[in-house]
Amino acid sequence: MKSSVLGIINMTGNISTLHSYHRQRVTEEDRLPFGRLVGGGTLIIGIAVIIFGALMFAFEQTESEIFSIIGTIILILGIIIGSILTFYGMIKYNKGIF
Repeated sequence: MKSSVLGIINMTGNISTLHSYHRQRVTEEDRLPFGRLVGGGTLIIGIAVIIFGALMFAFEQTESEIFSIIGTIILILGIIIGSILTFYGMIKYNKGIF
């Protein structure tokens, strides 16, 4: 849930929640697109975690393996897609991930 909220905050161009080296190296005019990419990646990861949790709850209640399988797939895809967006934003606007 926290990562979803942080993702939304970053998507508005408020990158104050990111490390100082990200804030220092991103120009003022690039803050909004940078925040949207990084925040979008964070939001996708957060939503994937929430969906995974809901599906695991359904798995525990029904003992149907399909909920576990679908939840795991969504979690893995969310982490991969979210990480790609985040790293792409860092490389494009921050000239590196560190």
